[in-house]
Amino acid sequence: MTTPSSAPARAKLRMKPKTNARALRHGFPWVYANEVVTDRRTRSLAPGTLAVLEDEGMQPLGLVAVNPDSKIIGRMLDRNPEATLDAAWFEARIGRALAMRERLYDTPFYRLVHAESDGIPGVVIDRFGSAFVVQPNAAWAESHLDLLADALVAVAGAEVVIKNASGRTRALEGLDDQNAVLRGTAPDAPVPVMMNGATYMADLAGGQKTGLFFDQRDNHAFAARLVAPGAQVLDVFSHVGGFGLAMLAGGAEAATCVDGSAAALELATQGAVASGFGDQFTTRKGDAFDQLTALAEEGAQFDVVICDPPAFAPSKPALEAGLRAYERIARLAAPLVKPGGYLGLCSCSHAADLTKFRNSSARGIGRAGRRGQLIHTGFAGPDHPQLPQLAESGYLKSVFFHLD
Repeated sequence: MTTPSSAPARAKLRMKPKTNARALRHGFPWVYANEVVTDRRTRSLAPGTLAVLEDEGMQPLGLVAVNPDSKIIGRMLDRNPEATLDAAWFEARIGRALAMRERLYDTPFYRLVHAESDGIPGVVIDRFGSAFVVQPNAAWAESHLDLLADALVAVAGAEVVIKNASGRTRALEGLDDQNAVLRGTAPDAPVPVMMNGATYMADLAGGQKTGLFFDQRDNHAFAARLVAPGAQVLDVFSHVGGFGLAMLAGGAEAATCVDGSAAALELATQGAVASGFGDQFTTRKGDAFDQLTALAEEGAQFDVVICDPPAFAPSKPALEAGLRAYERIARLAAPLVKPGGYLGLCSCSHAADLTKFRNSSARGIGRAGRRGQLIHTGFAGPDHPQLPQLAESGYLKSVFFHLD
């Protein structure tokens, strides 16, 4: 039996001189590869290895998970360098996250863990009643999946735990893309999720990401406030009908949803039927840019148009191309809005901050020959808390314009 005194010493990760250890002390959760001494011993560490992070003076800063193959070579797990990642550690983190969500929501549908913001770096967990979908997007989390799943069962009453391996950053961490059922049995049908007066259908086993985007819940609710009786609305990049169904629940007469995925549109249709809106709901499958162009050629106009595209600027090298894409979306969407109507534009790009995204959207509206008042700026809901030291945790931006 290994006693604490005879336990093997932990690996060390030491910061280079003149690097910013102060930011880490003040809550920044990442250590970049160019900030540490990467000698042969460091480079030989297996991805996911736990190590003590030291400043240049060899003073410990905390316990980090190391991945020598990633630009983010260290993720801060605990300010205590002697912390043990055991059942109690995971249960404490899950318990704290759960307590906040249960205070915020009277429904068992929300994001339970938002990665670094909830002290579990690289891990996203969405809750669908007694089923939980986990995205372990960092190597350390992949090697601790059993403890994480056990904590969900013990603390949150999970009956089903599903691993979703579709996260883009998994490839950057050298991880596979194989989904798995970790506990229980995956549901054999979409799970109905009630939000904002509508019913959404979430495919937990085979859907996009975790099956549903909870982050837009509050923005869906705002869009629903914009509709008047008899309103015709358009939801572009609709996925399973996020904005479209919410606006129907808010009183719209008819909604059209546009998406490139036939499977997503089928789930959106099922949600419309389950919500009692089946006769008011139509879909158009195809490339969103092409569909926007086609609708303009058809002379279509709507009282509210919402565009919620995927991340056009997921990284700094993609920023300029992404901003041009956001501008183009606004330029194509604005002519489809009736005079006096509303246009909502969204971005989930980490690299495009609010100012750059808002400016691109405004330029697109202007290039379309329309004048807009910015009436609301929305963000992710409180189940997606932001870590103030990490701008990437506040990725979602939504801007709503009233067009002349």
